[in-house]
Amino acid sequence: MATVTQHNDVRRDPRRWWALGALVASMLTLGFDTTILNVALPTMAGQLGATTGQQQWMADAYVIVFAALMLPAGLLGDRFGRRRMLIVGLGIFLAGSVAGALAGDVNWVIAARTVMGVGAALVTPLALSVLPSLFGPDERTKAVGIISAASSLGLPLGPIIGGWLLNHFWWGSVFLVNIPMAAIGIAACVFLLPETRDPASPRVDTLSTAFTAAGLGALIYAIIEAPSRGWGDPLIVGMLIGSAILIAALVLRERRMERPMLDMTLLRHRGFLFSSIAATLVMFVLSGLLFVLPQYLQAVLGHDALGTGVRLLPMMGGLIVAARAAQPLVNKFGSRAVVCAGLVVLAFAALLGSRTTVDSGYGFTALWLSITGFGFGSSIVPAMDGALGALPRDRAGSGAGLLMTMRQVGAAIGIALLGSLLASTFRDRLDVTGLPAKAADTAGESVVAAHIVAQKTGSADLVSSANSAYVHGMGVVLLVCGVAALVTALLSAAFLPNTPAAPTKKEDGNEDEDTTAAVAIAVADAGQ
Repeated sequence: MATVTQHNDVRRDPRRWWALGALVASMLTLGFDTTILNVALPTMAGQLGATTGQQQWMADAYVIVFAALMLPAGLLGDRFGRRRMLIVGLGIFLAGSVAGALAGDVNWVIAARTVMGVGAALVTPLALSVLPSLFGPDERTKAVGIISAASSLGLPLGPIIGGWLLNHFWWGSVFLVNIPMAAIGIAACVFLLPETRDPASPRVDTLSTAFTAAGLGALIYAIIEAPSRGWGDPLIVGMLIGSAILIAALVLRERRMERPMLDMTLLRHRGFLFSSIAATLVMFVLSGLLFVLPQYLQAVLGHDALGTGVRLLPMMGGLIVAARAAQPLVNKFGSRAVVCAGLVVLAFAALLGSRTTVDSGYGFTALWLSITGFGFGSSIVPAMDGALGALPRDRAGSGAGLLMTMRQVGAAIGIALLGSLLASTFRDRLDVTGLPAKAADTAGESVVAAHIVAQKTGSADLVSSANSAYVHGMGVVLLVCGVAALVTALLSAAFLPNTPAAPTKKEDGNEDEDTTAAVAIAVADAGQ
């Protein structure tokens, strides 16, 4: 009884809103970190000489580690203390940001992004898991909503903040901006957050975690390096085989464990399985699009970093508007209809975008970007909610972990596969006639590199060819995205159960915090 009274006192402590503010600052930092990087990649490619493959690694190093460590990170918080591990996560993220700001070459940036992914994997699940210790059931819904809104705000803020920083400072400033907010979060956690833990939670399985990270890493490496080495290269073939073996070993091990980290039996629920597939493929499309688009806006259309960030706002605006409107539509038409409609809208936007030419201008791009954001927001939220709504309530927590892991894997593969498709298409279409062999190889690395070579050699034809080749490659990527979205819509129409939104209240009138938190994260970390 004494413990319960203590928890109630904590929940009513007026400092709880200051603590929530610190959590909001932490999640906001994670929310705009990736979209900042997307805007910064063209600038970093020019100043660091990064190839398209290296740019893919700068984006994917974060996502792979995040996907592999998110579930064990949550278990570490349950076992050793959520406040303690949240502080550790913020400290690791801060250290990675400092390393990124001071990095002098591409490899160090990739290493820094890997460290930041470790920190983000700790912060993301634990920031929401500490809410029950701060707020009672009557205030928890509001607290989750505030964190969700703040994290969603990071999506449009990221490109604008990143663009402004790149226009006024060096590229490392996009990492440096994380430091004060992470430091504030650490201080607030130390002084304001109570410590909570769940000693009964499953132990962290080190071997399963290693299988996940190594299997994903090998798969992503093969996809990224294949365009330059060739799919028949022994190293690429070996990586693909090794990845398949590691992932198969992970599945077999998790199926045999009494309390697995990744509960594969959840995939037996048809609603969960196909809602998860829909959410994963939507992230595949969005992550690939966010990788290829900034280079088009900066290198081809000639906008500076801030102008690029501002010009991404139509997509972010469409996403946020649709995410807010999705739930009423689900209540009226059912989740299957809304998910399918959102995917069809996403497919239409991608196919429309594939018609972009060098002379289309930004107006046409803004049109299909707005539709893209609306399609994404209309499909991802009901897909997430439908996945968790298909499970028994006592399995919502493990279902949320598996679902978020699948989404991050989809994002990583989207960046790797679609980025590699763009790189190979660009290299094949680029006309390097008359250039020395070394300059021709450099120009084929990326559209930014081609512009730099053209500037040094005074070749206007190379600029024109690079722009044309990049737009063609982007069109191919968008065409693949459109087909993927359309196929996902057909699968959803065939297999998703058409049920209205499930009530989010428990029998005692308290909100189901696991479901609400997972849907909040679905919107909040869309850019990760």
